[in-house]
Amino acid sequence: MSTLDLLVALVAVTLGAGGGLTYARVHRTRQARGAGSVRRILLPFTGTAISRRSLDAAFRLARAENATLVPAFLATVPRHLPLDAAVPAACSVGMPLLEAIEQAAASAEIPVDARVGRGRTYRHALSLLLDAEPVDRVIVPAVGHGRNGLSGDDLIWLLERAPAEVLILRAGFSDQRRVTGDAVHGHF
Repeated sequence: MSTLDLLVALVAVTLGAGGGLTYARVHRTRQARGAGSVRRILLPFTGTAISRRSLDAAFRLARAENATLVPAFLATVPRHLPLDAAVPAACSVGMPLLEAIEQAAASAEIPVDARVGRGRTYRHALSLLLDAEPVDRVIVPAVGHGRNGLSGDDLIWLLERAPAEVLILRAGFSDQRRVTGDAVHGHF
């Protein structure tokens, strides 16, 4: 083997190794930033209204991360009924808000994939939803005393068990802005 052949082989190996290292570094950086992966932000709610702060945060994050927003109404199914039984009373509560969030997200050009989570309790519904839906982040609107929603114990459970980042948002004491099914339209 001549010196020229040896030099060409050495240059080829060096360029190949350098290219491989560059590819690996770019691939790791893209994965760290979430590029190429499906980004989904779950926004669970339980009633006819959601805090304005939570909805605004979900929209901002979905835009910034090019993520799909997954608003999810959590419906409870009474124990005497099968889990997949129709629950029109529960759905009539949350469906107007779910549809309004879906329409507002679509008009803001945010991909949306709405869901209804069903369970015996809100925590059970959320658990089943998290098992079925891959999500990267969960944004939970915290509710005040006397309001329908996830309890403090449910929020602690979510922080300990959710296979995703969890962001719990509570509106300030003076911020009573809430969004209902009728009020979402035209705000985004």
